[in-house]
Amino acid sequence: MSALVKRKDGFDGIRIETSGLADPAPVVQTFFIDDEIRQRTRLDSVICVADAAHLQAHNATPGQITSVSIDMSPAFIKGVSRHLPNARIPFDKFHVVAQASFALDKTRRLEQKTDPDLKGLRWALLKDRDRLNVGQRADLDALVANVTTRRTARAWLYREQLRDILDRKQINVVSAMLEQWCTNVMRSKVEPMKEVARMICKPFDGIVAWTQTRQTNGFLEALNGLFQAAKRRARGYANLTTMRTVLFLIAGKLDFTSINPHAA
Repeated sequence: MSALVKRKDGFDGIRIETSGLADPAPVVQTFFIDDEIRQRTRLDSVICVADAAHLQAHNATPGQITSVSIDMSPAFIKGVSRHLPNARIPFDKFHVVAQASFALDKTRRLEQKTDPDLKGLRWALLKDRDRLNVGQRADLDALVANVTTRRTARAWLYREQLRDILDRKQINVVSAMLEQWCTNVMRSKVEPMKEVARMICKPFDGIVAWTQTRQTNGFLEALNGLFQAAKRRARGYANLTTMRTVLFLIAGKLDFTSINPHAA
């Protein structure tokens, strides 16, 4: 950690991952005991994965969980509401913006049927602007310049506005701006983006809550991606025991040096 904070090239944050069996207390103490680390960093949060249906077996109660980050699946929302009655459910920015990006691409595909000039612009529209090359930026700027006549251009602007709103930190400002964004979109003729506005209106409070919690379940989704890839490679598993063993091997960060010195 000390060497990391001394790096000349800057970084936005540090994420420390441990196995599910690790005690987070010693890791947290590092941020307070070491003077240099304490001066240069700020501990933002500690995220633990828990089995909500079996919390009591781990000396915890459902009432102790006050916030849960999930995607906007009705089944997940129902499960959290049932097992964790005191939990607030924030929906992170990345899920919301991903839906807007999907609507943007759908708008492009629809408009492309009558406007061949939109062919080849998919990645210029979906990527962050700062990741585009010179040619892609020129194509994007030319499209946005015709915002009054191109629905794809309006969809791109709506997506960028949504991203900007969810980057803000004042909950009252975000709530007002997000409500106005939904109103503007619903008055437009960009039908795919209207679906996003309707989606936002349902869990509106949860989306606004992201402003305060900044919670995300991206880490769990990354793990799930690894698990799904393992299932595809094996063409599925015959039983749950085998699958659990493979999952621990992939993501458990198990230490095998005690039984095999060459494992390191």
